[in-house]
Amino acid sequence: MFDAPTVAGLADVVGSIAPEAGSRPVLVSRVRPAWVPVSFAQRRMWFLNQFDTASPAYNIPVGLRLRGPLDATALMTALADVVQRHEALRTMFPDSADDPQQVVVPVTRVDLNPTATQVDPSVLLARLESVVTRGFDVTVEVPVRARLFRVAPDDHVLLLVVHHIVADGASMAPLARDLATAYAARAADSEPTWARLPVQYADYTLWQREVVGEESDSDSELARQLRYWREVLADAPEAMELPVDRPRPMVRSLRGARIEFDVDAELHARAGELSREQRASAFMVLHAAWAAVLMRMCDARDVIVGTPVAGRGEPALDDLVGMFVNTVVLRTRIEPGMRFDELLEDVRDNDLAAFAHADLPFERLVDAVVSARTTAHHPLFQVAFEMQRGDTVVPNFPGLSVDALDLDPGISKFDLQLSVTERYMADGSPAGLSAACVYSTDLFDEVTVRGLAARFVRVLEAVCADPSVVVGDIDILDG
Repeated sequence: MFDAPTVAGLADVVGSIAPEAGSRPVLVSRVRPAWVPVSFAQRRMWFLNQFDTASPAYNIPVGLRLRGPLDATALMTALADVVQRHEALRTMFPDSADDPQQVVVPVTRVDLNPTATQVDPSVLLARLESVVTRGFDVTVEVPVRARLFRVAPDDHVLLLVVHHIVADGASMAPLARDLATAYAARAADSEPTWARLPVQYADYTLWQREVVGEESDSDSELARQLRYWREVLADAPEAMELPVDRPRPMVRSLRGARIEFDVDAELHARAGELSREQRASAFMVLHAAWAAVLMRMCDARDVIVGTPVAGRGEPALDDLVGMFVNTVVLRTRIEPGMRFDELLEDVRDNDLAAFAHADLPFERLVDAVVSARTTAHHPLFQVAFEMQRGDTVVPNFPGLSVDALDLDPGISKFDLQLSVTERYMADGSPAGLSAACVYSTDLFDEVTVRGLAARFVRVLEAVCADPSVVVGDIDILDG
């Protein structure tokens, strides 16, 4: 779409690739072998889980405040309906002689407490935290738990905690839709009627291995992408020298905190205009601005950040709960004398190439290019950047007011992560960016991270005002 931004250009591209499309295996439901392997993304989550089964670092909490006449029995039955519908939510991952495997179990094996627990408002957050911060051992239990807390007769909190091995951020939309459908049906004393899912997660896992092939096959997609990444990350720096407030400990604790900030609608619109003028995406504009900040603050000429990719390239996966995310490494070589439009062009080309090679499992990439592992910092990159669009998905329960709770587990998987969410008005016009920096409290004080966030906004303002500005000349200091 970047190389051929017109309808005619896209038609030519589609015509040129159509003959090759039939060679790709089709993702369909299939007969399961006795031993079902984990997906590449799950394998990394499995090893991280087994390294410390008590850690909540990869727990995904979903908290809903429900005000109104709740049918608690209908709600918990509906939740069981959703778990029955999505096999990933009732899967365990025992080890075996051939690596970890997926074992789908009955809904009765999932920790869905059907009884509402009365809780005083003064201790509600503490009770929620105790559920959120408890780890899972995915080899012996389904990594899903749900609790319903009764604060008052017409005030409840539903808490669902799932491990990242069975779900990702994009799973929250189908989960919310299905839960709303099931609750409406159960509250009306009927069963939910929904379209059958075309595939389950195990079908995807088997298909994935067909698509990427084996590393031993030099013509396979896996081998091809491994060759690409070895070349791109050759001689990459081991770690970025960030402006930390404390020396890096030998073992990172993953303790973290979060600060939030906003970019106003006017600057959001200008960033969108810049992306269109430069034939880039909004992600690329913000990535380039973030790289410029890191270059200035770290005195770095080689800026490496990591970013998640959704991994849902097949329509059959749109409505499926599961773990599809992979991590992609974005390397940017930058000099203070570069103009920002030159930097953006490089970022555009590098990002497109990286996303075109996003199937290689991150853990396999680490094994291939990192000579020595360390517990002091994350491999390959220590700073992350992610961009999202849209607000938190909240199910619509009939007769109830539903609000999503912000449940911060106090975890930072990286030294520093910038997350940006685009907001839009009803007419589609830009409404501003909601941004947050999650940071390691082992390394940073809050005031330092707030300063980095302010510098990011100043750089974005400068480059949107003049894309030809030299990145080393941008004034990033407080006025």
